[in-house]
Amino acid sequence: MASVNDPTSGVNLNDVIKSSGAKKSSDESTIAAATNSKTGANKQALGKDAFLQLLVTQMKHQNPLDPQDNSEFVAQLAQFSSLEGITSLNESVTAISGNFKSSQALQASSLVGRSVIAQTDKAVVDTTKSFNGSVTVPQSLSNCTVTITDKDGKAVKTIQMGEQKAGNAAFVWDGTNDAGQKVDPGAYSFKATTKVDGKALEMYTMLPATVSSVTLSKTGGEMMLNLAGLGSIALSKVQTIGI
Repeated sequence: MASVNDPTSGVNLNDVIKSSGAKKSSDESTIAAATNSKTGANKQALGKDAFLQLLVTQMKHQNPLDPQDNSEFVAQLAQFSSLEGITSLNESVTAISGNFKSSQALQASSLVGRSVIAQTDKAVVDTTKSFNGSVTVPQSLSNCTVTITDKDGKAVKTIQMGEQKAGNAAFVWDGTNDAGQKVDPGAYSFKATTKVDGKALEMYTMLPATVSSVTLSKTGGEMMLNLAGLGSIALSKVQTIGI
């Protein structure tokens, strides 16, 4: 938008405002209010309504013998149109954001109590029945080993998975230790390892867990699932959601 004080118009709007004395006209009050809305204590941005009021007031006070140039007027109208479009876009984005948060909350409520398979190295195991997990194998391997340790870090079971192709390799633990004895139910850690070109390689394990609650980010971040007895994990690390 062109400056409010247009030297080509023959009229300085600030002088017009000052010359009104103690009582301002409605047009001049509009200009003062629009200016104060941008420079006052609340620091609000110049809105489309104030922009339009300034444009109309500028036209009313232009020199009739030397009116505003047509191209300048069209440019100001284009600026007003752009401002209105940006305002509408902001309102649409705000509405979409609100709908997304509502959708996230609904999704979160449906996940509570569900069984999920997630990328983690810990699981709460009921050793009275078989426990199923899998290993993410990056390439064909001649052998793969899963070592299971208890909460004190003591190894209780080593599962030899043998030769595996790239992909997800499933394994089953019957809840016994290496001596064939049943161990107590509780939290256990799982570590999958192999050797590639003589170097030890650790792989990801995908293990089942139950969602006890869900944490929603207030800043638009990723939803976090709180797994019973295991802590929090990002939704992106979940591979499967069960019943």
